Amino acid sequence: MKFKRVKLMGKNLDDVRSKILDRGMEIVDENFELVIAHGGDGTLLWSERDYPNIPKLPMRDARTAPQCKQHSYDAVLDRLLNDELPLTVLPKLEALYNGHRMLALNDIFVHNLERASALRYQVLIDDELYANEIVGDSVGVATVHGSTAYYRSITHSIFRTGIGLAFSNSTEEINHLVLDEESVVAIRVFRGPALMIADNSPKMLEVPEHGEVIIRKAAGETARIYGLEGFMCPECRVLRHPNKLPFKILIANEQN
Repeated sequence: MKFKRVKLMGKNLDDVRSKILDRGMEIVDENFELVIAHGGDGTLLWSERDYPNIPKLPMRDARTAPQCKQHSYDAVLDRLLNDELPLTVLPKLEALYNGHRMLALNDIFVHNLERASALRYQVLIDDELYANEIVGDSVGVATVHGSTAYYRSITHSIFRTGIGLAFSNSTEEINHLVLDEESVVAIRVFRGPALMIADNSPKMLEVPEHGEVIIRKAAGETARIYGLEGFMCPECRVLRHPNKLPFKILIANEQN
């Protein structure tokens, strides 16, 4: 067995606890070799934020996310036990501002702080001006993994390589971009203050007017996730949204 000592986190943990113990693993709170994140996408982000250097096994909470037969609790744990779950290594982003650093697995956004007042900002890509002045709700950078989350809700698209730059509710016509993964994005706040947010972290950083945020790939920082293809399974998603035909079509397009 590859993993003997595991950390279990999330909600409704009793639903899966006995299945883990029955397979000879110990559930511990220290000196663990694997974190099992029982829940949804937010639980995975939370587990990676709290335990960044430990491999993860995300498992959907069956109470809120029905699972297809291939990705039931028993099926996933048996594949883990037999060393059959593929490992996915995902890059992370970092945001830098005034000596502060934030890391994200999905995305980093700079939002307007005051809901009644739009954010006014400038964007540079690799030190070259891309947009001189934009007015909108937020601007952010997403990883490939994060492109299926907030980035997709803004742009109605996903991408397979690089990093994505998205603009939310901008008054100007501005193109969302997919950049080389080594690109560096600078966001200069003209009218603020703004909030810098990484994934679903409750810790946010206020950026005042004239502040500049740098967002780029985090060198040497990755997330190691087992069974990600099952966690993101299109068939499981359809079970959660059985009456949404457009959703089924979107998922089918993602597979092709």
